[in-house]
Parts: sequence; C-alpha cells; structure tokens
Amino acid sequence: MTNAEPPFESTPSQDAPGAAPTEWEINAQQRILALEAQIEALTKDKLLALAEAENAGKRADKRISDNAKYAVSNIAKALLQVADNLSRALLAAPPESRAANDTLKNLSTGVELTERELHTILENQGVRRVTSLDQPFDPNLHNAIQEVENPSVPSGTVVQVFQEGYTIHDRLLRPAMVVVSRGGPKREAPAQPAAGTAGVDTKI
Repeated sequence: MTNAEPPFESTPSQDAPGAAPTEWEINAQQRILALEAQIEALTKDKLLALAEAENAGKRADKRISDNAKYAVSNIAKALLQVADNLSRALLAAPPESRAANDTLKNLSTGVELTERELHTILENQGVRRVTSLDQPFDPNLHNAIQEVENPSVPSGTVVQVFQEGYTIHDRLLRPAMVVVSRGGPKREAPAQPAAGTAGVDTKI
C-alpha cells in the first residue's frame, strides 16, 4: 500500500472575483487618475492660450483698422480751417456785390467750386458735418460759448452756430462752437435715435 499524496490545494487567484487589489494596482490607478487630471489641466490651458491668441489677433486687427480709418484726422482737422476761410471769403462777397461786378462774381464762383471740392474730399475720408442749429445742446458734439435768453424755444437749444462741428467716422473731429438758449420751456425727452446718427449730417 502506497502513501497517497495530499490533494493539491490551490491558492485563490488574484484575478478571482472579489480579490483585493494589490499595491501595484492601487498605485497604477492613482497614477492614471493623476495623468488624466494633468491632461485635462493642459487641455484647458491650451484652449485658454488659443482664445487669448485669437483675442490678441482681433485687437491687433482693430488697431490696424482704426489707424487706417483715423490716420487722416490731423490733416482733416487742418483742412477744416481752410474750408472755414473759404466760407468767410464768400460771406465777404454778398450776392448783390457779385451781381454788380463780373470779376468778383467769377472769383466767387471759383471759391465756391474750391470749397465744394474740398468738402467732397473730406467726405470721402469719412468726415461729416454735425447738424447743430435748432438741435438740443449735446456736450459730446457742441462747445457752448454763450447762453442767451430765448423763451420761444426749449431751454438748451442751439440757436446760433459760430463754427461748424465735424465727425470722422464715429469720432468727434471738431466740436461745434454754438450759442445755447435759456429761459424757455423744459425740453421733452425725445425718443432714442439710432446709435451714431443723432445730430450728424450725412453730407458736408
């Protein structure tokens, strides 16, 4: 009779259901979670960097566009003084004087044509005259140099313009020098006009 070997007792497999994870598995899982968090953070940083780069590009494009639009502001303002002098020259030659003198008439016609051409050039550069007379005083467009009693119009009405004001695109190029009324009835609040159109003439 031979001695029978004891039956082989197998140890539970680590892959068996319900088996506790090993230390290596726990460390690996923690490493995976840490890497996933790092990837998410890097992805957010990348998206933020891309958004900032896009915004920086838009700001740069706007600066370039504004520089192009308003590059002529200084020379346009200087040309307005020339236009003012042409208008004063025409005022010095009233129609009755022109009718009595052919030389003065021809000279005035030439000045008028020059003035009209100058205004056309300014208009092509985005320069527009501000409509001021009989309009409510607007500190964004007008510079009041005097107030006068005038009960026939609402208080704060522009009743005289000494110097025309102008805008270039959506910016004020030169404020209008005006006389404003006082002593009249209170002005009723008007309906809000379309943005950028209040008090601005579309033609010079």
